[in-house]
Amino acid sequence: MSLPPTPGIPPLLAGLFDDAAVFPPGSLPIEEAVPAHVAHTRSAHAGLVGPFVLAAKDLDRLAELTGGLAEESFDLSVTVPLPGVSDAVAAADRIPAVRLVALEVTVPDRAAAEEVAPAVAEALGENNSVTVYVEVPRDGRRDALLAELAGTPYLAKFRTGGVRPELYPDERELAATVLAAARAGVAFKATAGLHHALRNTDPETGFEQHGFLNLLVAVDAALLGAEEAELVRLLADRDGKRVAERVRALSPRVRDLFRSFGTCSVAEPAAESAALGLLPAAAVADLTEVSA
Repeated sequence: MSLPPTPGIPPLLAGLFDDAAVFPPGSLPIEEAVPAHVAHTRSAHAGLVGPFVLAAKDLDRLAELTGGLAEESFDLSVTVPLPGVSDAVAAADRIPAVRLVALEVTVPDRAAAEEVAPAVAEALGENNSVTVYVEVPRDGRRDALLAELAGTPYLAKFRTGGVRPELYPDERELAATVLAAARAGVAFKATAGLHHALRNTDPETGFEQHGFLNLLVAVDAALLGAEEAELVRLLADRDGKRVAERVRALSPRVRDLFRSFGTCSVAEPAAESAALGLLPAAAVADLTEVSA
């Protein structure tokens, strides 16, 4: 018997954790990740959980695994290279249980910024019900692409880490990226590397990892007109008490810009948020059972 969602989950954290369990470093087999996601959506912490994130190449495997679910009951976000958008939408639409809520589109290395939005629009055709995140490259195209996305229905996706140290932007690069998004008025999601609530050094890899709570407070500062140096300071802060106090004071309007982030573990960010007093204990009471 599933528990009803727990009242008291703050709007600031609602739907913040997109379930990217099949991606590194978690790399949970899809046969385990799908039922685990369903369990999360039926748990006390269901209000925290965003869509299941899956690469377009694995969509065929999803059909069998969701065969026993109600029609359009399984929210899905698909990562897909720009040339494959229309095929990915068609493949997702063939799975009865799936409700395609988002596409996370990667941009070819040689694509010019001004080519991206028209190409996405052409691939989608008349389908305007899906939220589209365009992954913004960490190169000289960043500001130009954000300028092109401004005023379109399309949002941005920022990579904040990965399986190699060079895939992690430092706090100055991430601060500049957040400022650019805020100034362009382009909402975004983040992906990779946000494994914990607070800025930390991974004990196994030595990688410097950003905290999703640090990112929330940095976004708030950007919206209030702070300069890059202030965002750098906030992203580097490792003091849990201080960061949590700032988070408690945030307006949910921060989520208008920072929509969500992909995490390979729903349990870890939820448990760490609760430990910092940002979630009611009842919301995480069944985390061990659901994640087992």
